[in-house]
Amino acid sequence: QLQLVESGGGSVQPGGSLRLSCAASGFPLELYAIAWFRQAPGKEREGVSCSSSSGDRTNYRDSVRGRFTISRDNAENTVYLQMNNLKPEDTAVYYCAADLGYYCYLDFSAMDYWGKGTLVTVSS
Repeated sequence: QLQLVESGGGSVQPGGSLRLSCAASGFPLELYAIAWFRQAPGKEREGVSCSSSSGDRTNYRDSVRGRFTISRDNAENTVYLQMNNLKPEDTAVYYCAADLGYYCYLDFSAMDYWGKGTLVTVSS
């Protein structure tokens, strides 16, 4: 069964850090570009970061560039999102998604598979 499972969410104070993980099973992650999306209460889902299938190309939305880092370990079938200097506006449910192919896009309509999400709360 093809599956993506996120983990690593939690509550943190502003300025803190979290590392999200996205573990894939049932398919070879190395064939897929991976993207992280988030959805805050009452807001639309937005793309946060993505990685090409080989990991050599990445992209970030402007509001997280310089604070978040996406990485992947294809041998472990896992993608990570390191989030530093978190802000209250980063509070959201974070989802990982897979898109068959090399290039990554911060476009939820392009994704083939989705995880169920992990909640990140940034509050003092």
